[in-house]
Amino acid sequence: MEQPAMTLGESFRRLIRNTGPISLTHYMGESNARYYSGKDPIGNAGDFITAPEISQMFGELIGLWLADMWIRAGKEEPVYYVELGPGRGTLAKDALRAARKYGLEPRVHLVESSQALKDVQLKAIPGAIWHNDLSTVPQDGPMLLIANEFFDALPVRQLVRGPDGWRERMVGLDGDEFVFVAGGQNMDPAVPVEFRNAPEGAVLETCPAAAAILYEIAGRLADQGGAALLIDYGNSELKTGSTFQAVRDHQKVHPFAAPGDADLTALVDFATLARIAQSRDIRHIGTATQGDWLRALGIETRAQNLAAKAPQYAQDIAAAKDRLVADNQMGKLFKVMGLAGPTWPGGVGFPEN
Repeated sequence: MEQPAMTLGESFRRLIRNTGPISLTHYMGESNARYYSGKDPIGNAGDFITAPEISQMFGELIGLWLADMWIRAGKEEPVYYVELGPGRGTLAKDALRAARKYGLEPRVHLVESSQALKDVQLKAIPGAIWHNDLSTVPQDGPMLLIANEFFDALPVRQLVRGPDGWRERMVGLDGDEFVFVAGGQNMDPAVPVEFRNAPEGAVLETCPAAAAILYEIAGRLADQGGAALLIDYGNSELKTGSTFQAVRDHQKVHPFAAPGDADLTALVDFATLARIAQSRDIRHIGTATQGDWLRALGIETRAQNLAAKAPQYAQDIAAAKDRLVADNQMGKLFKVMGLAGPTWPGGVGFPEN
């Protein structure tokens, strides 16, 4: 009789018992790879809802921002729309529709590893070309890149302050239960000077994968021109504290409860990403809260216009707008980072522009 396939939790337990605790980066990376590989997790029937699914206004305003940047940069062709982790393709569909009204019709390239989501995206954007990473995206024209709720799912590394210094925070076992344990190697040299003497129990998060991907994005913008928007929930400055969490069926669950069956995320460190971008001599246009950025782009007026055309949906439109911009919903926690090639203009919606 055929044995049932081993769950990821069982696989982790066997690995830990045989070789010792594993890094949080390993746990989160493998869990999310399994989670995204075979399902569409977005929407009411999934585990969470993203901004593009809340309202078409979100994608439309992004499309207008991209068109404005491209026009003021000189309408260079060819131009490429590139999206990292495009979900169900809703953002791309709405953004490209809005941009088309102003003459921007870029070639569409989507970076996606999930076959289940690729199948959904194909229906939304039939002419798109798919990639496993940025390395195969064309480089012969400017790149207009969007990453919405992409960086938060990249695996983080955590350091914890113990009685004898900083250690990497690992995942071990207490019986059959996953628990945090401290690694054996002193990690003080990896900790920024201002945090070296933090109180015992303090936790610092870093995301090597985010740093590497942002470094590649910035290099592309430096070499081929273009602009990028990174939209995610996160912090404007590096802070202590664990932000590692899990969502399943639209509810927060313990991140050790169901590895491979829940969406694992952590807040994005936008301050570190900005420093990496600037190290490659590109423009960090700014980082704004999502609420402020969408208001600056005219979401209030857009909502009024939509409600005037479909008054029967006015209440739903207002509720969706509030969900995107209100401080107690997505407006303050979510940030928008704008980047641009060295010769490209500043973008609307950021404090200095």
